Amino acid sequence: MVTRHQVLVASNRGPVSYTVGERGELTAKRGGGGLVSGLSTVKGDAVWVCAALGDGDREAVRRTDGRLDPADTGGQTVRMLDLAPEVFADAYNGIANSVLWFVHHMLYQTPLEPVFDTEFERQWRSYETYNAAFADALAEEAAEGAAVLVQDYHLTLVPGMLRERRPDLRIGHFSHTPWAPPDYFRMLPDDPDGGVAAEVLRGVLGADRAAFLTQRWANAFTECCVKLLGAEVSVDDDGEMVVVHEGRATRIGVHGLGADADFLRERSRRPDVDERMAALREQIGRDGDGNARKAIVRVDRTELSKNIVRGLLAYRRLLDDHPEWHGRVVHVAFAYPSRQDLAVYRDYTAEVSRVAEEINAVYGTEDWTPVVLHVKDDFARSLAAYRLADVALVNPIRDGMNLVAKEIPVVSDHGCALVLSREAGAFAELAEDAITVNPYDIGATADALHRALSMDAGERAERTKRLAAAATALPPTAWFTDQLNALRR
Repeated sequence: MVTRHQVLVASNRGPVSYTVGERGELTAKRGGGGLVSGLSTVKGDAVWVCAALGDGDREAVRRTDGRLDPADTGGQTVRMLDLAPEVFADAYNGIANSVLWFVHHMLYQTPLEPVFDTEFERQWRSYETYNAAFADALAEEAAEGAAVLVQDYHLTLVPGMLRERRPDLRIGHFSHTPWAPPDYFRMLPDDPDGGVAAEVLRGVLGADRAAFLTQRWANAFTECCVKLLGAEVSVDDDGEMVVVHEGRATRIGVHGLGADADFLRERSRRPDVDERMAALREQIGRDGDGNARKAIVRVDRTELSKNIVRGLLAYRRLLDDHPEWHGRVVHVAFAYPSRQDLAVYRDYTAEVSRVAEEINAVYGTEDWTPVVLHVKDDFARSLAAYRLADVALVNPIRDGMNLVAKEIPVVSDHGCALVLSREAGAFAELAEDAITVNPYDIGATADALHRALSMDAGERAERTKRLAAAATALPPTAWFTDQLNALRR
């Protein structure tokens, strides 16, 4: 007999992943983040529904019938779905990461892409199958009137599908990405009677409440609903927008996920972080006068939207325009490879390395390496860089939030000037004390880096204090429970 649950979370990635050892033994690795900590605060009966991402996960599903051992999950109830690998690949890489992600981040090189052909149509059918599997599992697991929080662009169709299966449920959807404006969103096949664009919007509108990281992304979603579906938008007594379409009302919420200050401050003071700080300081070195060089820090995955290459070009322009910084500054760039199963990401990762090497070849000296590039993911080293950064460069082309911009001020030892793209979701909360840049403007970004490097230590410390306060206003547990409480209203 299936135990039905009062609170359900659905996301592509779950709180635990598995690897298979040489002797067939399974090793579980628990993840972190807002959903993990948020769900752990829920009192009562809760379940997390997620997908098996690799061979280890699939083997765990086979051995447990998908209901994972709580010893592996930190005590959480988790149901993992094993979809056919080809269906998962089509839905995850073919549609979610290569279409929806590109649309919302406005990344397409439109003379050549996208191409919505028969291959796309085939992959879209897999995306529908993938979403239907989640809807079926949630319908099976949910108690009468339960609250269901569906996460992100992988699962945009789930709310509508679940509404058909279980109209009694309270359903929420949260978008962790930006939302594209109507003129870009309708690049998707936009036949109002059956096009993909309409299907995505109707899917999300199956929720009682659709929520976003910033008001800007929420506004873009409602504008798409108006222009593509002919929906109506009003404002309720609580000040929230409400989208009405085909007789149903969907409330629109905004929850700006913040940094987890307690965790970050504790974790960043552990011995392994101190060891990495010492190693980084040695790599950064001292200038000709014996002073510690300044550090411009960035920590990103080599995700196309993060704009790492333009950041490097702006640093090169800084060295061109301000030779007084030669030998006195180092750009510490952590560019951790992402989605390397997609060719465009492999090419981008290679370009990051090429530009960094070129800067070092042109400007480097025997005792000064202008760019220190690390490509192996190391969380302790990232925290060490946070602590010692004089300047943080966060210049995405477009980003739902960007938690790095929020985390660095929280753990900075001596204050850090933040150079921040106006296209990051975090800009809505941090703009007043950051130095704002247009992410496409190399010269202006170089000027912003110069201004940040030249900032008085006292001003830098005061700005960092205010940035940290804004960055931690809605920590992960509060972010999660706020959504849950709003859904139940």
